[in-house]
Amino acid sequence: MIKLETKSPAETYNLGRRIARGIRSGDVLAFKGELGSGKTTLIQGIIEGLGVAERVQSPSFVLVRTYHADFEIKHVDLYRLDPQGVDGLHLEEIYSEDGVMLVEWSDHAGWLPGRVSFLEICFSPENQNHRRITVSGPIQKRLA
Repeated sequence: MIKLETKSPAETYNLGRRIARGIRSGDVLAFKGELGSGKTTLIQGIIEGLGVAERVQSPSFVLVRTYHADFEIKHVDLYRLDPQGVDGLHLEEIYSEDGVMLVEWSDHAGWLPGRVSFLEICFSPENQNHRRITVSGPIQKRLA
């Protein structure tokens, strides 16, 4: 497990760019954190770091957005779904070993396909503008 801290949205975004360097096709990154904790900001940095130039938007209302770089990137947001709704989304069909899947509100899913790493983002108790990010799973070795 790796523990990181950022002190601003810009630092959170730049951390995402750093994380992108460790991502490989077949990776699934599962994000967990309170509303407003910075999950989307971190993911925006990751997607830009993977080589996507277009504006990255949260897929809260469309559930899944697809971006293209060296591989296909699926950005999934499960916030609006309960476990039965997540099952109906058929994540196993969205997942590709040749691509990457980034899942916000991953705790709404009973399971995730592929090689899953977990990123939990929390508000720092000392300063609500700071974020603590815990990374575990296969990607943590690539970030060390």
